[in-house]
Amino acid sequence: MLMVGLTGGIGSGKSAVSARLAALGAVVIDADRVAREVVDPGTDGLAEIVEAFSDRVLDAGGALDRAALGAVVFGDEAARRRLEAIIHPRVRARTAALAAAAPPDAIVVNDVPLLVEVGLAPTYHLVVVVETAVATRLERLARDRGMDRAEAERRIAAQADDARRRAAADVVLPNDAGLTELHAAVDALWRDRLIPYEANLRERRAVRPARLVLTEADPTWPQQYARLAARIRHALAPAGPRIDHIGSTAVPGLAAKDVIDIQLTVASLAEADGPLAERLADAGFPRLPGEWWDNPRPAASGRWEKRLHGSADPGRPVHLHLRVAGSPGWRYALLMRDHLRADPEQRVAYLQLKRELVASAPDSATYGTLKDPWFDEEHLRAEEWAAQTGWRP
Repeated sequence: MLMVGLTGGIGSGKSAVSARLAALGAVVIDADRVAREVVDPGTDGLAEIVEAFSDRVLDAGGALDRAALGAVVFGDEAARRRLEAIIHPRVRARTAALAAAAPPDAIVVNDVPLLVEVGLAPTYHLVVVVETAVATRLERLARDRGMDRAEAERRIAAQADDARRRAAADVVLPNDAGLTELHAAVDALWRDRLIPYEANLRERRAVRPARLVLTEADPTWPQQYARLAARIRHALAPAGPRIDHIGSTAVPGLAAKDVIDIQLTVASLAEADGPLAERLADAGFPRLPGEWWDNPRPAASGRWEKRLHGSADPGRPVHLHLRVAGSPGWRYALLMRDHLRADPEQRVAYLQLKRELVASAPDSATYGTLKDPWFDEEHLRAEEWAAQTGWRP
């Protein structure tokens, strides 16, 4: 099933997005509701809270008095951590149980107000952030919740700011207009990305760009890579493999196909063919069928074998190259990236070549083959640079 994390600051309209996704067919798990359920009267969660903080945190009816509990833990780091140690594991367990009960082809949306703050972004296939101007949020909190401005500003300041949320977001849904515009954006997200993503994930199918298009340099490519790498690390935990951003999108200012190239270092191709491949597929990075290899540099007989995975997300094509640590292809990918980063003249020459080839190459395979002579020469220049600078991968 596809796991989507949904978040947004207080007053952003996240609940409206959650409700719309539920109406479209998503299985929505509300983290706030789950957090209340695990400390309802009669639960072991509430019993443990009383044991830790005494019955002064209960109201007259025996339910949790959240204001009283807040007064106890406010400003007391040890008390807050003790409370979190009681609640958080139960919330995680209940959330996992609700997700497990969903159909295999479900799109499960976990509505988590503090998703970014507690570092949950890598645990989802996709993170959606609802973003609204602070002024609009303040108006909504006053109008819809009767919250005075000072309290609203305090609540907003206590959460992650827009820049931090945006860094964690695969999708940002602006919500400064009206409900009609917001619903239209959610409907498009559901139709164009979530439904095909779920199908691709279930069928272990990777997205391949339909045609060769050169995109101007996108300053968010490194940030996009960081999100993808964090997702891969989470999928492969507790192992801590080396993961690198490679290819043209890893070179600042260089136009490229809008495909993020990532190198995952493995100990052997046998490791790449083992359970690791299935864990990557579960995380949204299925293996591309067929045999894959890199052309040797300089041109010679033989080939540099690797494994290649893609992305099930139709909104973010990826080439995930699994190469053996220290192998020629592994070293070459890092060397070429670093040399192009360091040599502005070669970046310009490479960009000119790319533009000429895109204008004439009918497809990606032909485009790659036509670049070979330039890369044979560039490899020699890069090796000279490595020797002169003492470069190591």
